[in-house]
Amino acid sequence: MRFMDVWALLALLYWLVMLADTLRSREWMLKPPRSEDNATLAAEERPGRTAGKTDAGAPLVSVIIAAKEEEASIADTVKHLLNQTYPRVEIIAVNDRSQDATGRKLDELRRWSEGRPAGIPPRIIHITALPSGWLGKNHALYQGYLQARGTYLLFTDADVRFEPHTVSDAVQYMQRHLVDHLTLAPRIIARGFWLKAFVQFFFFTFSLYIRPWRANDDFQSRYGMGVGAFNMITRHAYERIGTHRAIAFRPDDDLQLGLEVKRARLRQRLASGVHHIAVEWYPSLREAVRGLEKNMFSGFGYRISLALLGAAGLIGLFAFPVIGMLAVGGWAAWAFAASAALLLTVYVMLIRSILGRGGREVLVFPVSACVLCYVVLRSVWLTLRHGGIYWRGTFYPLKELKRRKQTIVRFIKA
Repeated sequence: MRFMDVWALLALLYWLVMLADTLRSREWMLKPPRSEDNATLAAEERPGRTAGKTDAGAPLVSVIIAAKEEEASIADTVKHLLNQTYPRVEIIAVNDRSQDATGRKLDELRRWSEGRPAGIPPRIIHITALPSGWLGKNHALYQGYLQARGTYLLFTDADVRFEPHTVSDAVQYMQRHLVDHLTLAPRIIARGFWLKAFVQFFFFTFSLYIRPWRANDDFQSRYGMGVGAFNMITRHAYERIGTHRAIAFRPDDDLQLGLEVKRARLRQRLASGVHHIAVEWYPSLREAVRGLEKNMFSGFGYRISLALLGAAGLIGLFAFPVIGMLAVGGWAAWAFAASAALLLTVYVMLIRSILGRGGREVLVFPVSACVLCYVVLRSVWLTLRHGGIYWRGTFYPLKELKRRKQTIVRFIKA
């Protein structure tokens, strides 16, 4: 049997398994109620009270933002948070050794907010040095926690756009369902066809690799999920998993936080947040490639063999079905065609459940697969060449990263 015949069968089997798993997991793909739904539920549960009225006893939510060289977006993010309808929010913005105007803008924003008739001005923390054993962002978020007073902690990024009811909806959802950790997948703003195609392909392959919705299965503790744009966790749960000190040297801190929550057998929920938060991930395809190549290798646990296998899988499972059905003949071409059809079906189901949309960008899947394959290989090469990674202006040696790592693979095999 020829190689292409064997590969056609393997690809078809893979996509059949992925379709079956996706169909089986649809019940775990959640969407939290929006403010109008919560208002209706509140009115039904508490008759005689006006829906949407604030409670003096509402738990305090501490929103913690780590910002490094974020002068272009930090002010908008904080203003979105200052306009939340939830009655008890404190905002802690941590300027992590920024060399641009981030610190100055935060100080100006605090002075501006002090003149507002309502609300609490954000608390600003300026960090000037990074202690040994920490990545900058993780250290900044931990410093924010040390200043936080809230029952709930919301860790977020400096470039997230929040709808006014986001915090209120999240707290109500967590209270109603007794959730310890809620993470939301944001609406991704991508400008231009090629950037949108690449971004959505990346999230599609990420979902197939991680299967993030398994975080919603309360009967397992091996698979967890966290999204940097929105990680809301109870103080009790955060302290139980060891805070950010337990993941101090992880570039993928958001994902690792979610994995730690599941390992502690706490109740976690991942949901689509397309109606609550939005993020412009990268402004251009070039920036997306440059941004991902810095930490893509970490997703493979800095294991060269695993990274090479992932790169081969990108070509073999995403590009070959489309190329194969045009380049080969006989039954193998039909098998590749069936694989391409299954790929499209799984893509539409996953992307629409996570990001809320999916369209004609699927037509350039082979190109997107090649670009992401290039990112993986370049990430490996750059990390090995430099002997580590440069992350937000700081160099972290590979030996130290490997020594402190807790890979995704180890969590899966544990």
